[in-house]
Amino acid sequence: MPKSLYLANPYGFSLQQKNTLLPVIKSILERLGAEVWEPFERNNQIDFSKSGWAYQVGQADLQDVRDSDGTFAVVNGCPPDEGVMVELGMAIAWNKPTFLFRDDFRRCTDSETYPLNLMLFTGIPEQNWKDFYYTSIEEISSPDKALVKWLKEAG
Repeated sequence: MPKSLYLANPYGFSLQQKNTLLPVIKSILERLGAEVWEPFERNNQIDFSKSGWAYQVGQADLQDVRDSDGTFAVVNGCPPDEGVMVELGMAIAWNKPTFLFRDDFRRCTDSETYPLNLMLFTGIPEQNWKDFYYTSIEEISSPDKALVKWLKEAG
């Protein structure tokens, strides 16, 4: 049975990013053997014309983060998307394996070590943290990095 991977990302808010960037990342993760839980796709069943839709979306995303085996988070921006940060925080608090994707070259930190807020790195090991940090689309499928190794481990 494939491991489920929650794909925390802000790409669903932009039609261009939803149609160009999101499918590429999702496809790579699926080819690696992950069952990808993409929140914008999974929340299509919610009726956005009804009152309370925002609460329903938040609760559905919270449940998916809780129920997934791990989280792959797109952390572009300075600062990264606040919803992605909350989802990543939940995953870290629940001790889920977390993997960070940032192909944004800007540093967004006051740390000498990490390119982003140090709290985003609390869910990954101190040593070899770069194995859990991806800076290009091509790097996602690297067999030398943590994601491929984790997906191959028995569940």
